[in-house]
Amino acid sequence: MASKLLRTANRTLNILQNGSKFSSVSVRKNSLWTKEGIIKSPYANVDIPNYTLYDYVWLNLEKWPERTLTVCARTGRGYTYEQAFNLSNAFAANLRKKFKIRDGDVVTVMLPNVPDFPLIMLGVMAAGGVVTTVNPIYTAHEIQRQLLMSESKLIVTLPDRVNVVREAIKMAKLDIPIIVVKTNGDPVPEGTVAFNELSEDIHVDKSCLKQVRRTANDLCFLPYSSGTTGLPKGVELTHRNIIANCKQISDPAITCNKETTASHQDVAMAILPFFHIYGAVVVGFHEMAQGVKLVTLDKFQPELYLQALEKFKVNVLFLAPPLIMLMTQHPMASAKLYQYLEHVINGAAPIVSTDADRFLSIVQRKIRFGQGYGLTETAPVVAMSQITQHDYNAVGNAVPNTDVRIVDNDLKNLGPNQTGELLVRGPQVMRGYRNNSEANASVLTSDGWFRTGDLATVDNDGVIKICDRLKELIKVKGFQVPPAELEAVLRDHPAVSDAAVIGVPHETKGETPKAFVALKPGFSASPKELCGFVAERVAAYKRIDDISVLENIPRSAAGKILRKDLKAKYC
Repeated sequence: MASKLLRTANRTLNILQNGSKFSSVSVRKNSLWTKEGIIKSPYANVDIPNYTLYDYVWLNLEKWPERTLTVCARTGRGYTYEQAFNLSNAFAANLRKKFKIRDGDVVTVMLPNVPDFPLIMLGVMAAGGVVTTVNPIYTAHEIQRQLLMSESKLIVTLPDRVNVVREAIKMAKLDIPIIVVKTNGDPVPEGTVAFNELSEDIHVDKSCLKQVRRTANDLCFLPYSSGTTGLPKGVELTHRNIIANCKQISDPAITCNKETTASHQDVAMAILPFFHIYGAVVVGFHEMAQGVKLVTLDKFQPELYLQALEKFKVNVLFLAPPLIMLMTQHPMASAKLYQYLEHVINGAAPIVSTDADRFLSIVQRKIRFGQGYGLTETAPVVAMSQITQHDYNAVGNAVPNTDVRIVDNDLKNLGPNQTGELLVRGPQVMRGYRNNSEANASVLTSDGWFRTGDLATVDNDGVIKICDRLKELIKVKGFQVPPAELEAVLRDHPAVSDAAVIGVPHETKGETPKAFVALKPGFSASPKELCGFVAERVAAYKRIDDISVLENIPRSAAGKILRKDLKAKYC
């Protein structure tokens, strides 16, 4: 949402009166800042339908039954919307009949982005269950922890992950069934059941689904936070939480989608993992409810990914920073490969305008490039750039039905352009962390606000800029140094492909920045040269004296720099 959009009420009225394509959007004509220091969304509230997420996704099925829902970029295997609906229903019925899944039971889905993934999630919900997702590269120890914390009744995975899943089940002292998704001709491991046998069962009695009694306020999705600042916690999201967010990001001023018709279907690349909130909701549930084609990729291969953008005429792309850097730096990167792109949205972690400019210089034409901001706990989107916004350092205004505040350490409201912690209030905010009252008390205030733990500023027009994680600020002689600022400077060096900065103890300064860089293939740069490069561009107290060169900067599946891992390993 561009800061210019709300400059004057007259301009807004002029846009609306002259039949702009955003004429259905009601934009507030007065200041978005209340006298109490609360910042409102500039958009009219959206109505949140009283549905389950399963019903919401399939609401307009009759408009696009023959359209492709998912297709694998590698194999071409996929499903139409009608096929997906029928298969997920049969799967749901068998979950209740053969596996005794009942309302509120948790089912673990541990898969890469195979075309079956959305069918499985929706099938679990149709059966009355709750989906919890696990990164398929997790170890047995990590899996068993989530199985126990979520109280999972069943797990769905790939055949080649069955051994590690069995080890996890044994470690957890559980006895739960395993369903496998076959992606090739390999046999089904003994003691497991194939997903396709359950979903293609034409004889299953689907009348058992009439026994499901789930409401919009019931839990439907239980992702676990990434754990970048501590152990992962189960985030309880209701049907209403996720539907609210789908409606919020469908506002005409920020949407990435055109209506699916007989002659048009948007194509989105499902490169972000469905096991992460960003991929599951923004790319998954939201886009499916719009009738969008999702191109999935089960194994990340840069060349295949880039070729798929052109082959499948992808026009909607939700990304995280590492993918934007890849699309800028890869030898294959070209305007031809990106010729169909219309909307590119960065999320999961912030980038700076120089990163956006480098990417757009490859595209070589005007497209919508924006940023979104959210968290697992907010299902996930809090703010998103408006279509006309060109300030790539900002993440836009709060989405509809959402209020935000900027507060100091005492939770007292700050004013425009002051840096403080960002607090959020809206229908997308989680119910709470699962069985964790201590964690809930630390992030949910008594008056209904969620503490994000992120430092941000909000300007006079309500446009939000994310500065850094509150807990990851480096304190140098009392001065605050955001790691993201120094990382952006390092990435401006022509030899640097990626960078991470952490704070380390220092005898006289308290803390001092330490940097890690990954260099581009064929480039070289000494730590001394890089330190000098940074010193020329920042205040003296922000300078870096220690830089290590790594092959890769560790990042989470969502693209966040794992600074805690760097601290644990190198400090």
